[in-house]
Amino acid sequence: MTLASRLIVGLCAFALALTGAMPARASVRIKDIAGLQGVRDNQLVGYGLVIGLQGTGDSVRNSPFTGQALQSMLDRLGVNVRNSALRTRNVAAVIVTADLPAFAGRGSRIDVSVASMGDATSLLGGTLVVTSLLAADGQTYALAQGRLNVSGFSAQGEAERLTQGVTTAARIPGGALVERQIPDQLATLHVLSLELRNPDFVTAERVAGAINAFTRDRYKSTVAFALDHRTISLTRPPNMSTARFIAEIERLELEPDSPARVVVDERTGTVVIGRDVKISTVAVTHGNLTVRVTETPMVSQPEPLSNGQTVVVPRTQIEAQQGNGRLAIINGANLHTLVRGLNQIGLKPAGIIAILQAIKTAGALQADLVVQ
Repeated sequence: MTLASRLIVGLCAFALALTGAMPARASVRIKDIAGLQGVRDNQLVGYGLVIGLQGTGDSVRNSPFTGQALQSMLDRLGVNVRNSALRTRNVAAVIVTADLPAFAGRGSRIDVSVASMGDATSLLGGTLVVTSLLAADGQTYALAQGRLNVSGFSAQGEAERLTQGVTTAARIPGGALVERQIPDQLATLHVLSLELRNPDFVTAERVAGAINAFTRDRYKSTVAFALDHRTISLTRPPNMSTARFIAEIERLELEPDSPARVVVDERTGTVVIGRDVKISTVAVTHGNLTVRVTETPMVSQPEPLSNGQTVVVPRTQIEAQQGNGRLAIINGANLHTLVRGLNQIGLKPAGIIAILQAIKTAGALQADLVVQ
């Protein structure tokens, strides 16, 4: 092998070593981190009745609104029950909610969620009667109806009851038909703006730079300008539809930036450390102290013919055991060094949480610590 060949092999090996040592930077599409301002979902809500329950519905005495709704529904169907006492337990009053997507046309189907609002014990096997879904303007935008899908179940006997999941909430996939179309949102937009889902000044500038690099090469002009840490203003090129322009922009890829942050969930023992989290040089030791108190009372019997009494004599035994605490120096130049330093101490999640909080108090954690 010649000297040049050896040099090339050595450089390749060095490059592979650097690639394995450094974490790979992930590029994402603009459509995954930003959305068009003004184009959003609309929330719908309605009040309805679920029928066909096996005696697990609302009681009319405890839920009078169920009886009133049932009477109104039967009146619309031509059945007069005004002077009758309704005692059915096969009906339940529910609240129906749904999200109306942007650009949803008439006749398209959307999913709905159903939740009981009375004293019904289960919605299993029920069917939702046609229900109007209203928006914030009070107009009906969809009609919901269909058989409920309940994920939980409940079984009860005389001495025991088994319940899994929630039996008073359900979903109906594709259970609502859109009856009214929202006005064209793109046609009413005078200024096109992208909104970042995670606001950040660096990411906003990178998005504007990626868009301008694309438009300079394709349209010989710059169209993007970052207004703040959330909004990027766009100028649509002439003789191009808004839909095509947004489609071309959403395919562009870039590397978003994020603040250094450590998220700690003390209930589940979950610790999530961001990529850019760093720790100044700090020495950490962690040890456990276990104290065990054992009560073993003893019975003292009197001597025969001594006219004494039997008494209980307390007996307490206390043991203290302290685990070995290892001292480790952590200098977190990057995420890999930080994780490796914490693993050297051999900690459990609870110990890692305590150490991270102590390092933050000492001022050595160069990141935001979020405790949930």
